[in-house]
Amino acid sequence: MNRFSNYVKETRGEMSHVNWPTRDQTIRFTSLVILVSLATAALLGLSDFVFSKLLTLLF
Repeated sequence: MNRFSNYVKETRGEMSHVNWPTRDQTIRFTSLVILVSLATAALLGLSDFVFSKLLTLLF
């Protein structure tokens, strides 16, 4: 039990040293990740469509 207690105390101490992003930064970064994910999905979907059409023309 003593080891667990020490672990929790050390973890809380380390968490106070973390530089957490602001709310505005979190919203911006989350929006950026969503936009990049959507752009990547659109690019992959378009590539899949084009290659499937090319394959149907060839075979």
